[in-house]
Amino acid sequence: MDGWLPHSRPTARGAWDRVNLPNYITLTRIFSVPVLIWILSSHRFSGGHGERELLASGLVIAASITDGIDGYLARKRGQITTLGMLLDPLADKLMVTAAYITLVQFNPAMVPAWIAVLVIAREFLVSGLRTIAASEGFTIDASDLGKLKMVVQIVSVVAAILDHQWWQWTVGRFVLDIHLIAHMAIWFMVAISLVSAIDYFAAFWSKIDRTATSRRRKRAFILSRPKKFGVAPAHMQPREEK
Repeated sequence: MDGWLPHSRPTARGAWDRVNLPNYITLTRIFSVPVLIWILSSHRFSGGHGERELLASGLVIAASITDGIDGYLARKRGQITTLGMLLDPLADKLMVTAAYITLVQFNPAMVPAWIAVLVIAREFLVSGLRTIAASEGFTIDASDLGKLKMVVQIVSVVAAILDHQWWQWTVGRFVLDIHLIAHMAIWFMVAISLVSAIDYFAAFWSKIDRTATSRRRKRAFILSRPKKFGVAPAHMQPREEK
């Protein structure tokens, strides 16, 4: 017992030593989620000049930038790890779902509750398909529609946050209609979320489901074959002499 205790501590530290720079960047994106919720829900930013909206928008934009940085560093440095493959999509889903849920309270005129439900349901569906695929030995990579959906989601979240304070920005002769951009981005996000979910489901059903069903049939045939040919159960077969 005395020799086991000292050995367990380096093992725990060794697990943390394997957290590399890309993973640390991903963790900062995860830790920014409660900060975003606090900014949008707290009454500490009650000024009428849009400090809360600008701070929350900056946080979302910074988090989206780190999403590209950690992936680039992981590929360039050869530090693609299992932990990173788990944390990176988790961070994206947490940021997007938390933002939309909070926006239902923060700007309900722009983001009604059904949109948040749709976003979360879509993420549950894709995660479920990937779990089933992984159990069968397959990997569902992010499609181009899925990547475009993520970009549109970030734009819609930032626009909906800014729409809470400003409908338009006037820069010289140029007028930026934030209210219109928010409406268009949210509806485009809804459409592309549905299309990408159907795309994932179609790919799963046409390839992985057929292969998985074929494997299950082969397993069932192999398991039932001894009974089919009348082979006696193991406990009824004569024992071999040693």
